[in-house]
Amino acid sequence: MTVLDSVSVDPAKSTKKDLPPSMVERMTLILDAFDGPSTRLTLEQVASHTRLPRSTVHRILDQLVRLNWVEHSSTGYSLGRRAVGLGGADRGHSQLRAASAPYLHELHMQTGMVVHLAILDGGESVYLDKIGGRFAAALPSRVGGRAPAYTTAGGKAMLALMEPEDVDALYPDLLSRRTERTIDDLSALHQELNRIRQGRGVAFERGESVRDVACVGAAIRSYDGPVGAISLCGGARTVQLERVAPLVVRAAREVSKTMYPDVDTSRRGRRPVPAPQKTWSSEALDRLLAVESGQWF
Repeated sequence: MTVLDSVSVDPAKSTKKDLPPSMVERMTLILDAFDGPSTRLTLEQVASHTRLPRSTVHRILDQLVRLNWVEHSSTGYSLGRRAVGLGGADRGHSQLRAASAPYLHELHMQTGMVVHLAILDGGESVYLDKIGGRFAAALPSRVGGRAPAYTTAGGKAMLALMEPEDVDALYPDLLSRRTERTIDDLSALHQELNRIRQGRGVAFERGESVRDVACVGAAIRSYDGPVGAISLCGGARTVQLERVAPLVVRAAREVSKTMYPDVDTSRRGRRPVPAPQKTWSSEALDRLLAVESGQWF
């Protein structure tokens, strides 16, 4: 987050004739206060940067939040989906892709499996990147493609970081099925998300999105929740997801630390979530998932 120095002019003392004459100019001043997608500012910082009255800034920010140009949380304001998406999805998420790229390639080299980077757009997962070997051709996923988030490992990992009521708002209608193993009941989805939270954020998917394909995913966290997810995919009959799960968790954690150095990955919203272990041995993960692993097979 950019730390703005105090300015000598008190924005509260600005006169009307000092203000930009049009709403468009005032909105531009406010949006220009944010250096990039990860910049987070308080109301006072935006007012100081723009030299606009605090009440004016607050009123305009409220309008920008309603129109998805700005996002607001307990930690401040940041650019919203509309602002970061100008010029195309790739431009809007270039920072996430750049931060993730070395870890995606490393995961593929270590495992030989297909690696996905995805974001959450409403109730859908959108793929920003896909790296794979021979198995990649068997997967219908593609960069820019979409899938219901509740059917994918990465999507479920992101949903697990959200408040239950926010998940409900994403799916007001019946959950559609893509295969016979797709979760099609909201109560069952909440049970699954709770298992993911209890399992250190590790999400599994076996044939729920594509038949005979299994995936393991972990979310990339920002200050307020998920900004993306990394997943590994392979053949459901051959891949041992529990063995590669620690690699996915570690990669997602490293991307989070790269983009948000002071993010607290042990918290989800205002309610604490168990912090990921510093090291993941295969034996420890096997013990962790021993009881629940049968629910995914």
